[in-house]
Amino acid sequence: MQKLNIRQLALIGSMLFGLFFGAGNLIFPLILGARAGMGLPAALLGLLITAVGIPLLGIVSIGISHSEGLIDLSGRVSKPFCYLFTCALYLTIGPLFAIPRCAATSFTIGLRPLLGEQIVLPQLIFSILFFAAVLFFALKPSKILNSVGKFLNPAFLLFLGVMLATALAKPINPLSAVPANGGYADSAFFTGFLQGYDTLDALASLAFGIIVIHAIRQLGVTEPAAVAGSTVKAGVVSTLLMALIYAATALVGAQSYTLYTEELANPAFNGGDAFAIIARHYFGSGGSFILAVTVTLCCMKTAIGLVTACSETFIELFPGCLDYRKWAVLFTAASLLISNIGLSQIIALSAPVLYFLCPLAIALILLGILGNWFRHARIVYQCTIGATLAAAVLELARVIGGACQPLVDWTSKWLPLYTYGLGWVVPAAVGFAAGLLLRDRRVREPR
Repeated sequence: MQKLNIRQLALIGSMLFGLFFGAGNLIFPLILGARAGMGLPAALLGLLITAVGIPLLGIVSIGISHSEGLIDLSGRVSKPFCYLFTCALYLTIGPLFAIPRCAATSFTIGLRPLLGEQIVLPQLIFSILFFAAVLFFALKPSKILNSVGKFLNPAFLLFLGVMLATALAKPINPLSAVPANGGYADSAFFTGFLQGYDTLDALASLAFGIIVIHAIRQLGVTEPAAVAGSTVKAGVVSTLLMALIYAATALVGAQSYTLYTEELANPAFNGGDAFAIIARHYFGSGGSFILAVTVTLCCMKTAIGLVTACSETFIELFPGCLDYRKWAVLFTAASLLISNIGLSQIIALSAPVLYFLCPLAIALILLGILGNWFRHARIVYQCTIGATLAAAVLELARVIGGACQPLVDWTSKWLPLYTYGLGWVVPAAVGFAAGLLLRDRRVREPR
């Protein structure tokens, strides 16, 4: 049976980690640690479920369901859902939010502290250079395994390792002395769980499946069972590394609490700002350089993977419309324009979309994993996703608030876990059970 050797598996795992670990993965665990304080263990557990566990399940789902990617998996629901959900997911982790966030994070953390108030023109120039490099690598998708797995990812890990090791060796505050702030004081686990949505990895795991499968086949593994097994193993390698770095980064954020105690009172204060303060504290003026290199490498490799994944997917969705090169240029140009609205604005605008899409993505992932049990019956997919979709609309209303508040108040009275941001769980389970019952009835009915 075909299989990858240890070196090839490590390379695929490194590539997948490099694609996953981008802007959000760097800044959200840090601010989680800073705000969670002594509630960090529970908050970190919640974060690891949505930012590590669900992405791993996403890779596993693509692998064991023998799907070629999200189009194949979502197509088990219906063709309209396939087109709508796939487009929405890829645009979210692509040119609308995730790719622009990569450039905005690099600039905000690495260069903005050095520039003072005049940032509009420097940000535009930086964005142009950043996306020129992204497009250069993205136009060579067959070489993404080497460009990300062999070069950019190891370089990023080297710089990040230096920063984290230094901060962990010389902590400023013991964890037990750091208070929990905001939602972390009352419900650390659920707040951390929802923070994991912001990394976008639950969505990205479905998007990156096609890149992993193509890379495995390039290494000579073509049998469906072998491709599935290699995909799962690569997912385990990458997500274990992610979990380790999340834990270290969150701990550094908590143990550096007194460096930004006053700033934490500002809701706009984010992990990027905290990273800049920590870097200056430990490395002085040189810290800004180390941080700029670390963040830029981190975000660039993810942006390359996202442009590649979006372009390859839209070719499949809309054959004959544009070729790969044109899609890549279009997505890169759109990302360049949106990145200049600023990191805080991008994060704020993405939140409602994530609360709507993530429940659907998680439900689809679990259906792909359990699919062999119910023989991937379409009715099970449709009932589960239909119920989850209705609940996701209610989650969207909860995040938006405002005119939707009467609906939110009414829903919170009867829908379990709704106030914790998990109101979709029970409807999804009910839809799944209903789908199984309808499937069994159809099986028993005489032909």
